[in-house]
Amino acid sequence: AEERIKQGFLKFKNNFWLKNPKLYEKLSAGQSPKFMIFACSDSRVCPTTILGLQPGEAFVVRNIASMIPACGEAGFPSTSAALEYGVLHLKVEHILVIGHSRCGGIKALLTTDPEKKWSDYIQDWIKISTPVHSNQNHSHDIDERCSCGEKESVNVSLSNLMTFPWIKSAVEEKKLALHGGHYSFVTGTFQYWTPGSDKVDF
Repeated sequence: AEERIKQGFLKFKNNFWLKNPKLYEKLSAGQSPKFMIFACSDSRVCPTTILGLQPGEAFVVRNIASMIPACGEAGFPSTSAALEYGVLHLKVEHILVIGHSRCGGIKALLTTDPEKKWSDYIQDWIKISTPVHSNQNHSHDIDERCSCGEKESVNVSLSNLMTFPWIKSAVEEKKLALHGGHYSFVTGTFQYWTPGSDKVDF
């Protein structure tokens, strides 16, 4: 593990850090990202990699299934604290929530197997997107349901964002915009949308 960490860092340092002195001089003075991104912790999904973002461009929060709880929902202060810092202190201009293909969190939420047991923390967390159930066609197979659920869960998070009064006011004053996305590493595609709009394929 130590050697992998060492070689990985040295590759980054030699190929990027040393070649971008002006960027890191600027970053040493502080950060002012325009984007705040919520993405899944899944090892196959790195938002800055798939969107080609450079250091300093995005304030990133990663968790299981990129879920965002509603304002005041007990037990999830980490996500709310990150939102508060990103919106009120960094004053980001855009919040992007990204779902992805083959998401284990969404599959856990939608599984109908009564014998399937999930640990307490996971079970409590995925309940954030419980409304996804109401929009599911249960006649479809689990893979199709998961694909739809991955996108619908993003919409649940976008709706939950608007329960934070300082986010709602920033959106209404057009100081902040909300965006949804879905990345498929299976097909190499990205779908983008804003609340209430049609999805656009990239």
